[in-house]
Amino acid sequence: MRAAGRRAPQRISERKGCIVMRTVLNINENWTFEKEGARETVTLPHSYNAVDGQETADYYRGVCTYTRTLPELRGRTYLEVGAANSVAAVSVNGKRVGEHRGGYSLFRFDITPYLNAGGENTVSIAVDNRDQEDVYPSQADFTFYGGIYRDVNVITGLSDCHFSLMDGLCGVSAVPVKGDGADWEVHLTTHIAGKKENVQAQYTLLDRDGNTAGWLEADAAVQDAVLCVKDPVLWNGMRNPYLYTLRAVLMRDGVEIDAVETRIGFRTVTFDAEKGCFLNGEPIKLKGVSRHQDRYHRGNALTVREHREDLELIREVGANSIRLAHYQHDQHFYDLCDEMGFLVWAEVPVISRFSEKKQANARQQLTELITQNINHASIYCWGVENEITMGGAAKALEAGIRELNDLAHRLDPSRPTTCAQLMMCGIDSPMNGITDIQGYNLYFGWYLQTFNAIDKWLDQFHAQRPEIKLCLSEYGAEGILKYQSEHGEQGDYSETYQARFHEHYARAIAERDWLWGSYVWNMFDFGAANRDEGGVKGRNNKGLVTIDRKTRKDSFYVYKAFWSDEPFVHIGGERYVDRVAGTTTVPVYSNQPEVTLTVGGYTRTLACDHVVYFEDVPVALGENTATAVAGACTHTIRINGVETANPDYVLPGECKSFVRNWFDTDGGLREGYFSIEDRAGALLKSPEVQSLIRMALGGKKIPPVLLALAKPFKLKTLMKLVRMSSMADIANQYLQTIKK
Repeated sequence: MRAAGRRAPQRISERKGCIVMRTVLNINENWTFEKEGARETVTLPHSYNAVDGQETADYYRGVCTYTRTLPELRGRTYLEVGAANSVAAVSVNGKRVGEHRGGYSLFRFDITPYLNAGGENTVSIAVDNRDQEDVYPSQADFTFYGGIYRDVNVITGLSDCHFSLMDGLCGVSAVPVKGDGADWEVHLTTHIAGKKENVQAQYTLLDRDGNTAGWLEADAAVQDAVLCVKDPVLWNGMRNPYLYTLRAVLMRDGVEIDAVETRIGFRTVTFDAEKGCFLNGEPIKLKGVSRHQDRYHRGNALTVREHREDLELIREVGANSIRLAHYQHDQHFYDLCDEMGFLVWAEVPVISRFSEKKQANARQQLTELITQNINHASIYCWGVENEITMGGAAKALEAGIRELNDLAHRLDPSRPTTCAQLMMCGIDSPMNGITDIQGYNLYFGWYLQTFNAIDKWLDQFHAQRPEIKLCLSEYGAEGILKYQSEHGEQGDYSETYQARFHEHYARAIAERDWLWGSYVWNMFDFGAANRDEGGVKGRNNKGLVTIDRKTRKDSFYVYKAFWSDEPFVHIGGERYVDRVAGTTTVPVYSNQPEVTLTVGGYTRTLACDHVVYFEDVPVALGENTATAVAGACTHTIRINGVETANPDYVLPGECKSFVRNWFDTDGGLREGYFSIEDRAGALLKSPEVQSLIRMALGGKKIPPVLLALAKPFKLKTLMKLVRMSSMADIANQYLQTIKK
């Protein structure tokens, strides 16, 4: 039904006699938390792996229970849980209400039948973060924190006719669609529960000042309707993130019996394989970072304050887009992205290893992601998988991802689908081209080859698959603050090398207009319990900012120099204090045209193209002060001239590392080293090869019967049999570093 020839009502704020029935009560406080028989009182959000999930691979994986009494309730009542990882079983007054399987989406249960009328009521939520064979994810490079780590509310006092709480976030899906000229349509899909007789639904679109921009009335039995809007102000990213409020009201006999509100934005986001991304018809390079939600010793248990701080840091670095890895994030975060103008890639945790047993859960989590977030203007695409070919191309894999892709299109025809392919996935793989737009996770310069290889790979891909609309969905290198050096070397875990790595990638991305976007891995260091590398346990250190959000690494300023319009200058190596007396190299980052560096009696001015290197800078024994000036901006650091290098700046030899120096064999084979030409039986005799296999399989063992069958075959033959030939080159490069 369309709004046509109808007189819009007066502004909502001026209407009289409204009776809003539903009440939302937050119940985050005073929960009794029980773990292995021990009890304590906690306030939500809460994670029971806030510490051990960031320090050891053997973190707690089990069932913990949260219990509390409920406030006074009236009428039909729902329990709303923002998220609980990963399986949550809800009981009220000792009676089981239901179970939610999936750790990242909001869920609700109608608890009305289980309540004691006029008496005390108790709710209990048992949360289980153990691996589930039918729930994604099972294997990933991040900690699976347990707990109820988002808000919990009770929604009570619902009328006998109300907007459904079991369909999407508020029961109303509102998708703006561009019409002719400056006119738009808001396609409404409404789910109304209960007795709809004699009930009318009214939809009022309000601009930022509260003025009516559109109005529509329909019978409550009408599910789909179209609200016409004349020349709306566009949501234009960070330049003008303009939002409208849609107020939906149910009326019976002139009395309001239920109401909900949602915000929407009018914008178009389109992609071209040669020209890149367009926002409202204007070209825009998506300058993005990826974000995991956890914090140091908090796990995933964040409040609005922490979400806002993350976004302030992301805005400071100059990014305009965020990939929310690898799951549904908090509604508070999406709301803030709407308000601040970030373009968001939202995805589900279909990650690392495909499983037919998990396909139903994949459909469920994708449905929840889209239906709960479809009204957010910031979200421009839906991600259906990440690195799903890590376990090889299983027979049902392609069909399974195509099913998810089709489901996303049915649920939301207005947005493109996307995915992030593992770097080993071949350019000619049938997995490429399933989604509308596509990303690749590439780590040249960290896990293999050198960072210069990214240029060749990108150009080769674009030449071979020019029809694919490609972005760089992940790339990064570890950077640990205590490790410092003059220039940095691949695999040394230094903050220095991490900056060199990103200097090259930032320039390579900027030079390719057809590459519609990129996403640094990662904006923040994050918990990865299975990791123990670089002298740091339980953490992935690829962030531009430390996990506690206290320190911006040099690589942060690399991107600020390339992306931000805020004038600044920053001297790299601020933590590289002790330097051998003589001369040193000083990198400086700035978005100003030139930089002047002064150290003692040394002064030099150089043109600055995002980063500038001052060579042969004198370092005297003792205290030295280095000051950089760019326009009105200054930055000063301390350099301590010493006689011998500080050994604390170097990764100790006993520290574990997933990284090794990769060698270019120029197509030949190094004598005395393993290769894919070797038979499995010979390879399996090497402890180092065995360690590699265990890492690749996530610690799982290969069944002995399969090992016995595989031993006579060359590795390249086995890879072909399991459809992993696209990984052969990378496997060979790694094996060529292991002596027989």
